[in-house]
Amino acid sequence: MKKVDSIACALGLALLVSLSAARLLVGEPENQGKSPAGMVWIAGGEFSMGTDEPRSMRNERPAHRVKLDGFWMDEHDVTNGEFRKFVEASGYKTIAERKPDWEELKKQVAPGTPKPDEALLVPGSLVFAPTKQRVPLNDMSWWWTWTPGASWKHPEGPGSTIEGKDDYPVVHIAWDDAAAYAKWAGKRLPTEAEWEFAARGGAKTNTRFWWGNEFRPAGKYMANTYQGTFPVKDRGEDGFVGVAPVKSFPANGYGLYDMGGNVWNWCSDFYADDVHEKESKQEVCLNPAGPAQTVSFHNPNAVEHVIKGGSFLCSDQYCESYRPSARRGTPYDTASSHVGFRCAKSQLSAARAR
Repeated sequence: MKKVDSIACALGLALLVSLSAARLLVGEPENQGKSPAGMVWIAGGEFSMGTDEPRSMRNERPAHRVKLDGFWMDEHDVTNGEFRKFVEASGYKTIAERKPDWEELKKQVAPGTPKPDEALLVPGSLVFAPTKQRVPLNDMSWWWTWTPGASWKHPEGPGSTIEGKDDYPVVHIAWDDAAAYAKWAGKRLPTEAEWEFAARGGAKTNTRFWWGNEFRPAGKYMANTYQGTFPVKDRGEDGFVGVAPVKSFPANGYGLYDMGGNVWNWCSDFYADDVHEKESKQEVCLNPAGPAQTVSFHNPNAVEHVIKGGSFLCSDQYCESYRPSARRGTPYDTASSHVGFRCAKSQLSAARAR
């Protein structure tokens, strides 16, 4: 089996999200009856972020105390239908729909990397492709295919469509795309700390999954994940092979859907392998917004942001990233068929929008 080309990015400069201009307020919001449509109020509080579980990735450890002000969170991932309204109103083109610029692309690869053939520098995105046999799980290039023409409108490549799928999460969204939508909607991307706090659903103690420590309580699937031999075949025992419509699985304690599985969610933070280690040196971190720049051992030349929540491709054989503490860094200009997003909103900005 021939491994796919590992170079898959496109033109776009990172939009730096600043949370210092408007801090979030603690406590109940004013005029709760006029809450932003489709959003849920998260009152904030103190919690243990990350984990000390041995069965976790090093970048999730150690657990440390974090305190957050209140904020609003979208109850579900941004859907195809919602993203279409943004595109129609603004004329926006996603990263996947633009021709990659080698001058930008080469900034994120090792020095001396040769320029790809011009035939590869065309609009496109990464599409999951099941393998015919077991492959090494430490090399994602076995199951990701750079697919010209793949985009949010054509999630599996040319010829595929989202017709009739307005209630599915939009995918093939790069960080720049998510930030642009959030700005248009009068919202922002959540911080990693906000996302993890919201994912836990208000539980008083941390559990392995947002719903508890048992993956299938009473035999019930609680999230859209991968059943079968990864990446050969997903048996779809949870009812879905691939992306599922939003609200297909139970909401957590805050009324938020798909805070585990289905599609990864972008966060505003730059990614750093060691951010938990550094934050653990403080007694309590107040409203952390991430490091000042990317610190990534696996991708040292890239500018990466955090993604959270895992996707329909996660399983206990591979990443099990549908756990609240799980985290991954992804280059800001990389889109794929299992990454989407949801938005957050500060109380102050929500009040001004009324």
